[in-house]
Amino acid sequence: MLTRLLWNASVSTRGYLRRYVPTNILLDRIRQRQGLKWGIPAMLIGVLYIYAAAICTTLIDRGAPTWLTVLVLLFIWNGLKFAWIGPVSDHPHPREPPREADHPASPLRRRHRS
Repeated sequence: MLTRLLWNASVSTRGYLRRYVPTNILLDRIRQRQGLKWGIPAMLIGVLYIYAAAICTTLIDRGAPTWLTVLVLLFIWNGLKFAWIGPVSDHPHPREPPREADHPASPLRRRHRS
């Protein structure tokens, strides 16, 4: 019973984070076929997150509040997500079925008259 409760809580949390956290929304859009071209430039966002983590670490070393450690972990996590999306988005989706409108015999395909 406790396992089911934890499982349902984690599924609900994942769904909430997937819909409302800006980095997850951006990564979902990059994973779509139209967004694959933005995978490599998105890696630059990952570099910025890692740089922000380095700045926070320097601030902590110089006497800033230790709660900035939470931000450091968040920045590193988001930086790794964006660094990972570049190489992954460089490969096309091999198993995506062809759309009906792209098929030559489809009535949905626009025919151009010469």
